[in-house]
Amino acid sequence: MNETFYNQKDRIRSAFDKAASSYDAAAVLQREVVERLFDRLAVINLAPKVILDAGSGTGHARSFLRQRFSDAQYIELDLALNMLKASQAKTSTLKQWLSVFDKNKTNSICADIEHIPLADESVDLIWSSLTLQWCNTPDAAFKEFNRILKPGGVIIFATLGPDTLKELRSAFAGIDGHQHVNQFIDMHDLGDALVKHGLTMPVMDMEYITMTYAKVKDVMQDLKHIGASNKMDGRPNGLLGKAAWLKIQAQYEAFRRDGVLPCTYEVVYGHAFKPTPKNNARPDGSQIINFRPRTPLT
Repeated sequence: MNETFYNQKDRIRSAFDKAASSYDAAAVLQREVVERLFDRLAVINLAPKVILDAGSGTGHARSFLRQRFSDAQYIELDLALNMLKASQAKTSTLKQWLSVFDKNKTNSICADIEHIPLADESVDLIWSSLTLQWCNTPDAAFKEFNRILKPGGVIIFATLGPDTLKELRSAFAGIDGHQHVNQFIDMHDLGDALVKHGLTMPVMDMEYITMTYAKVKDVMQDLKHIGASNKMDGRPNGLLGKAAWLKIQAQYEAFRRDGVLPCTYEVVYGHAFKPTPKNNARPDGSQIINFRPRTPLT
């Protein structure tokens, strides 16, 4: 991905901190993806002792994961502190008091998934829903996932593919020389990156989910309320003028069907495993092969 498409992490953190209070009301797609990702997890046979929700947001996945894996230690990790606070606020005072006696209570970590402050081989299951798209490349995150996963552990994730917001991208075409809409990584490149960083048996699939809106302004407002506005290096610094906005709205209107405007999301799902070392494997991955002397024929 060209560096002009790179996201700035400080701006991402600030946007999600500001959006924490409005996030749940606007996060229709995010909730739907969590439920669809959980359906995919159901076919994987595992009993994790430690679960990391990498990019936990306001904690929508917690009830699903804790219900299925009630004995597991659950860790929420998010770049934005206010998102973690919003998740914690959903827990009642009584439950917070009872959690003092719960060895499997939820723990929260404010950190970047590209630099995870957890020990090597300390997690059995990494769950990540709609977070990887905020990484400029998946490499650092997948390298970290491989590092903290126990042998035999699983990473399952959902992220966004290149056709996401294609109508909005088309509407901004020709407005100026800047990039106004985030760019996203292809499903096949994500699969290659999983293997590159030591994760095995990757399974990838994708689907399109289309949201509909009455006005272009509603599309932009939803993106703002979930903290998903443009944070790329190639974005314009100033505000667009009235003429530019009228052109954007006119170009988006070309997509109107049955009285509504579509907003397409290409949702990419994937999971992979950390391999279990063979008994004769060395730390560097090489194998020890033993040769026994041939028994002479009598």
